Amino acid sequence: MATLKEFEEALRENGMQMALAILDRLRERDRANRVVKPGRRIVGKKMTPELAREILDLHGSTEMTQQEIAFKLGVNQGRVNEVIKRGKWLSGDQAAPEAVARDKGKARIQGTEPKRARRPAAKSGAGGAARSAKGAGKGGDKGAGKPSKRPATAQLAFGDL
Repeated sequence: MATLKEFEEALRENGMQMALAILDRLRERDRANRVVKPGRRIVGKKMTPELAREILDLHGSTEMTQQEIAFKLGVNQGRVNEVIKRGKWLSGDQAAPEAVARDKGKARIQGTEPKRARRPAAKSGAGGAARSAKGAGKGGDKGAGKPSKRPATAQLAFGDL
């Protein structure tokens, strides 16, 4: 079967200018009616042990790809891969790592999870506290989080011994 490009070349070779003009008008009409749609985003179902078993059943009994299984069941393809390769989601345990991660993610999205508190900076004696107080007045913490160097107060020289 000839492609549209080959058909157009054959029309050019035979000098059929009227047919080429009609073909060109049809192309312009198609371009004017063409609509670019955004990609489809599939909202995934909640992964359950039953859904994981169904994924394994489809994987074992059919020749469907992971993408086809994901599309058919309405889940993310990555979840299908996790079930097939690593056996995730097969236990109904709410303390399983994947269930805990899912619940934390949902809480974070809903804004119900409190933000993590930052660790206080380690104090390095009186000298470090005085230095940090001086540095705060000069324009911020440039060395925040870095251990402060203590000045050597007692130093030996060659003539001391």
